[in-house]
Amino acid sequence: MSASLSGPGSATQTPGREPARSGLPRKSRDARHHAPITLTGLVVKVVLLGLVAGIAIWAAFPLIEAKLWVGLAVLVATTVALFYLYLTPRHIPAKYLIPGTIFLIVFQVFPVLYTASTAFTNFGDGHRGEKSDAIVAIQSSSVKQVPGSTQYPLSVATKGDPATGPLVFLVTDPKSGTVSVGDAEGLKELDAGQVTVATGGKVTAAEGYTVLNFGQASARSEDITELVVPTAGGALRSSGLTRAYEGTAVRAYDESCDCIKDTESGRTWTADESVGSFVAADGERLAQGWKVNVGLENFGRVLTDPNISGPFFGTLVWNFAFAIGSTGFTFLLGLGIALALHSPRMRGTNLYRVLLILPYAMPSFAMLLVWRDMFNTDFGLVNNLFGLSVDWFGETWSARIAVLLVQLWLGYPYMFLVATGALQAIPRELTEATSVDGASPFQSFKAVTLPLLLVAISPLLIASFAYNFNNINAIWFTTEGGPFPADNPRSGATDLLITYTYRLAFGAQGAEYGMAATVSIFIFAIVAVVSAVSFSRTRKQEEVYS
Repeated sequence: MSASLSGPGSATQTPGREPARSGLPRKSRDARHHAPITLTGLVVKVVLLGLVAGIAIWAAFPLIEAKLWVGLAVLVATTVALFYLYLTPRHIPAKYLIPGTIFLIVFQVFPVLYTASTAFTNFGDGHRGEKSDAIVAIQSSSVKQVPGSTQYPLSVATKGDPATGPLVFLVTDPKSGTVSVGDAEGLKELDAGQVTVATGGKVTAAEGYTVLNFGQASARSEDITELVVPTAGGALRSSGLTRAYEGTAVRAYDESCDCIKDTESGRTWTADESVGSFVAADGERLAQGWKVNVGLENFGRVLTDPNISGPFFGTLVWNFAFAIGSTGFTFLLGLGIALALHSPRMRGTNLYRVLLILPYAMPSFAMLLVWRDMFNTDFGLVNNLFGLSVDWFGETWSARIAVLLVQLWLGYPYMFLVATGALQAIPRELTEATSVDGASPFQSFKAVTLPLLLVAISPLLIASFAYNFNNINAIWFTTEGGPFPADNPRSGATDLLITYTYRLAFGAQGAEYGMAATVSIFIFAIVAVVSAVSFSRTRKQEEVYS
């Protein structure tokens, strides 16, 4: 009888033999874990690994040239690990996790770390490169023409768009007749076969370059005047549009005193490594400096410097008001509409829902531009429709009300959809039970519907707050941060911290990347703290109503 009950899957153990772990033969189990590779899979694997190898080789040369051996070691180790991972049948979960992890590091972790490191520097206009770059720039910008300076026939060219591309000088040596191309990095001689030279030495064509005609060069005369090409004896500068001269630098670097000396005025600017600038005895700094680590100076300026802390904290208060108002108003309007359409007595709900989500289906940047025109003082629809003459974007509070109204129109469809889904998930039996107990509709909503609704929607409200806290489009496409006070064109009445940061980094008054990175860290910390506290409260709420 016992033998008849034994089968392929039986747990009966034969004396002296180890029990089988599975009813499948060992070869079948191995085949299940090591499925044969198809031709398509093999081709995809070869292509992707070839792409990895190509990217690694392409990235290795700049690292070697810059002598970044740690980066090169990381690159080699990563490439070898990827080849090992995908050329062996082991580590199946890692094959799916590693690509996402690499993209997370490259596109999330690395930018965050780079931003954080920038916040501890003076990186910005005048402090972009190394000290040697600053010295070259100072000497080149001080070049002046002196008697006997060599004159060169000049042609202005570019490798890009004649109107916007980077400019270069094509000059012909009057003695040897050789043609050279020059930019801010210096001069480089060109082969005779690459250029066409007219009588008088002027270059009319050069391989790989577009020579500007007189009209194109005239339109960019300021750029041509500012271009300085360093040479062994000084620097080349233009003298009009057809001639260039090799002048002598008035200011020169003296290594013995680590300073810049002006041969005309006799003034001296000594290098100050703490600020990354050459500073005179009276405190005057030369415009060209270099990038240095300034420690916590930027953070101190944000908190204590009146010129920065005042606008920062004022913008922060409005930033919270905007984020809370945008999230709260859109939630209340979306929830109200969802409740109205959730009523069983409502007819034509599908049609209403389609119409109500139209703002959500429109491109937000386009709608923001439309709303900006609708709030125009002279011909805007809002003033004409209601017979008003309000300068919506010219006054502080009217501009703030306008952007909140725009956000209300753009944001309520999302909250309406979310609230509709959450309401449909709440059993009607719960609300019917409260009505049987004698509760009014409002009491039923307050005691049952709203708490259950908030349990489902709270994480989305937190996410909406975080999004609106950094909603640069809502401000930039409507008010651009304005209106601005007369004494501070960097911080406007409707600026968020993100638009204030953008203006610091790319403003017309000069870029301050280090300061902008510092403000970005404050933004990250604020949003992280608010989100963490909110999620903590949400979890407690879930425990109460679970």
